[in-house]
Amino acid sequence: MLDFAGYVKIFVALLVIVNPIGTMPMFLGLTHRHTVAEKKRIARVASISVAVVLTASAIVGEHLLGFFGITIASFRVGGAILILLLAISMMHAAASGERQTPEEAKEAEDKESVAVVPLALPLLAGPGAISTTIIYAAQRPSLAHLAAVVACCLLVALTTWIALRAATQIGRRLGKIGINVVIRIMGLLLAAVAVEIFASGIVVLLPGLGK
Repeated sequence: MLDFAGYVKIFVALLVIVNPIGTMPMFLGLTHRHTVAEKKRIARVASISVAVVLTASAIVGEHLLGFFGITIASFRVGGAILILLLAISMMHAAASGERQTPEEAKEAEDKESVAVVPLALPLLAGPGAISTTIIYAAQRPSLAHLAAVVACCLLVALTTWIALRAATQIGRRLGKIGINVVIRIMGLLLAAVAVEIFASGIVVLLPGLGK
């Protein structure tokens, strides 16, 4: 095992990569049409999803990716496409203040989708967080080390839940105009993030582009 400082470093590194504070405005943009209770539920589901994804990555991620021949670069490109589609949707949908009312079962399904995809994946527990977790878990071939890395992942998920709950309170103080501004700005930022992630992934898949 590493010493205590080593695991503190792992926790901080994962927390910075997951970046729940930076995701708070995106959370507000994605959930601006939901009630406070629904936002709390989405925050809880998203945080649990982060815990599950990071824990699974630590335990079986390296072997699973190798078995299917999937690289982290492929994860980055795929996640970038998803984020870009989300960004375009946010920038166009924000102009309309009317909410389309589907059936209750469909609404519940949509809420789960927002919490897991794209909030938990790939905005929070994206390819960067997944790859970092796999790398740290492979540092020491021992169950004690693996358990410590999993504990770091769970602490990151708990911190994410706290941050998203704070975002819900902030959303209550934002008016319609403020929400629209957040949605448009987050759409632009998400587009920029998508380009960054796509570029970093495509350069690895096609090395000739980096020359």
